[in-house]
Amino acid sequence: MNSHHEDMLRMVRRNKLVGIWAAKRLGLIGESAKAYSDDLAMATLDLERSDVLSKIRADFNAAGVAHSDDQILCVMSQSWLEAGDKKQTKRTDASDVALVQIARNFQSK
Repeated sequence: MNSHHEDMLRMVRRNKLVGIWAAKRLGLIGESAKAYSDDLAMATLDLERSDVLSKIRADFNAAGVAHSDDQILCVMSQSWLEAGDKKQTKRTDASDVALVQIARNFQSK
């Protein structure tokens, strides 16, 4: 797998993790939280929607969630490291597998 392909998959995973974190702060649970994190993960593939910080900032502002850009960027950095951890043995659900497969299909075009 080439470096660009690995970076894209890592970014999808990172955005999924950041989406899970942000969904909790927004008070989203269950399917709503999953849909939010999936949307951020898929934004990786859409250049017009790939500004994750701006998306979360706008959502937090609208919901009155008090987190600075620096706090959000810190979570994004931590999630980037976590997404690249090859030794990580976290549970992967079917939606994570589907997102990674979509990213692979996108990259092969």
